[in-house]
Parts: sequence; C-alpha cells; structure tokens
Amino acid sequence: MMETVQEFEIIKRFFIEADYPLTKDLSLGPGDDCAILNAPPGKRLCFSIDTLVAGVHFPSSASADVIAHRSLAVNVSDLAAMGASPAVFVLALTLPEFDAIWLREFSTSLAGCAHKYAIALAGGDLTRGPLSITMQVTGMLPDDAALKRSGAVIDDDIYVTGFLGDAAAGLQLSKQNGPPRSSDEDYLYGRFAYPEARVSAGRGLLRLATSAIDISDGLLADLGHIADSSNTGALVYSHRIPLSGQLLAHVAGREALDYALSGGDDYELCFTAPEGQRSAIEQVAQDSGVTMTRIGKIVAGRQITCVDDSGNEVIAAARGYHHF
Repeated sequence: MMETVQEFEIIKRFFIEADYPLTKDLSLGPGDDCAILNAPPGKRLCFSIDTLVAGVHFPSSASADVIAHRSLAVNVSDLAAMGASPAVFVLALTLPEFDAIWLREFSTSLAGCAHKYAIALAGGDLTRGPLSITMQVTGMLPDDAALKRSGAVIDDDIYVTGFLGDAAAGLQLSKQNGPPRSSDEDYLYGRFAYPEARVSAGRGLLRLATSAIDISDGLLADLGHIADSSNTGALVYSHRIPLSGQLLAHVAGREALDYALSGGDDYELCFTAPEGQRSAIEQVAQDSGVTMTRIGKIVAGRQITCVDDSGNEVIAAARGYHHF
C-alpha cells in the first residue's frame, strides 16, 4: 500500500532536513513564505530560470539521480555564462505521485550537485502532476562586470570550452535498448546525464571575454544568439572544433561534427575575445582546468558560416533544438 504523506512533510523530510550547502548570504531559507538573500556591498544579483520536462529535456526513463543533477547543472550553467558566482536556487517540483525511494535519490543527487557548485537551496514549491522540474538560480556579479551576449566585435576570436557533440551522442545512446555500453559509450552517456557547468572558467573570463553563452541548443544556434545580439556575423572553422576521442570512436567524423555543430546539450561555454587576450585566456584555461579552443572569428555581416580546412562551406545536418 502506498504511503500517504502531506506536502509539507515531503518538503521537510527530503529538502529542509537534507544536507544542502549553507551560505552566509542567505539570511532566511526554506520553510517560510519567502527566502531572504543579502547582496554584499559591491555585488549585483543575477537570475535565471529553466523548466525541465520529462520526455523533452530528459528521457522519461531517466533515474532520479540523473534528473536532479541535470536540472541543477544546466541552470547553474546559465550563471557560468554570465561569469557569475552561484549563490542560491529555488526549486518547483511537480511529481505524479509520492515515491519515497525516488525522492531520496533525487534529493541526495541534488544536494551533491549543490555542494559541487556551492549553491544553497533557498526554498521552492511542491505540486502533483506530470513530472517536471523548474529551478530559478541566483548568482553574484561584481558591480562593474558581466558577460553578455551583446559584446562581440568584428575580429574577435571565437572560443569554446571542452569538447562538443559528446552529450548529443549520449542522448541518442540513452534512447537505445541493447547490449551493455562500451567504455566510450558510457563516457558519452555520462556527458549527457551529468553535464558540468563551467563556473570557474566563466569567472576567469569575466574581464577578458567580450561576450559569452552556454551551448544548450547547439554551437551554431547559440553562436547565432551572440551574433544577433552583437549585430555581427561569425566564421567557424570546422577542423578546429574540439571533438573527443570517445565521440570519434563511436561515430564517423562527419556525424561527430554534426553532433558538435547542432546537437546541443553540451553546456560548454562559447565566448568571444580580442586577439590580444589570447595569453590571458590560456592562463584561465590552465587555472580552471578547462580546455579553451579558438574555433573562428567574428566577422561583418549577419551570417553564421562554417568552413573546412579547404575553405569549403560545411552545412550542418540541423540547427539546434526548437520547442515550437
């Protein structure tokens, strides 16, 4: 027989009493009508919100552990793209039914991810319905700096962090039922299931990069957002795009490139910077432990063009994900 439990008991049992990180900036946390966050002198608050829906943002069969990690990491990735330091998050959780085992796994994974990014749970809401997770994250920025999409200028270098395309391949693997995955396939699935927000890299780029965005919908689509906001075009060199050995072992080179150009779900940073900042960016990459690869240039016009090492245009199989 299914356990009967009240909403506030669930919140207390799995969230208020759970091991989430604390922050001195949160003067009132979960359990009241509102949370209260202090903004230290010289700092600004920045906010972002995302909703993740079963069957759209994660497979309906995904474990509670994966759902929790993805939900928080992809939200924190928005803070990373602004160069912000994570502060607190608010969770609105919609569940089809009460399941203590699922909730324990979800809460444990969520708390672990929260500790990784030093972001405290400030409060939230719990309702019954089709599974979905909405999170609002809040971060801190200096009064005088922020990474935005609108700062790119002609002749800026275009960079990406990490490797691209792994998560899109991992998503496809998550939809397959078959023999056990190889170690390469396990790696690719892990890149989809457990994305990593590039917080330290974003902070390091705060006064070096002219624009930035996290890659959620695919490189070309998200670079297009920078170009649109900055009133520029972009030229991308396909042979410079960083592809992991695991991805190249899993699919042919052209398919791997399509995953990288338009697959999405990477949650790496795409950013622009003047040529004169190359040495400083190399230092940020070293300090943060995150590779940063120059893949192109900001150009005049409004086109996003990708060419190979012979100068021939490369047409991607698709251009990112669209909800509508």
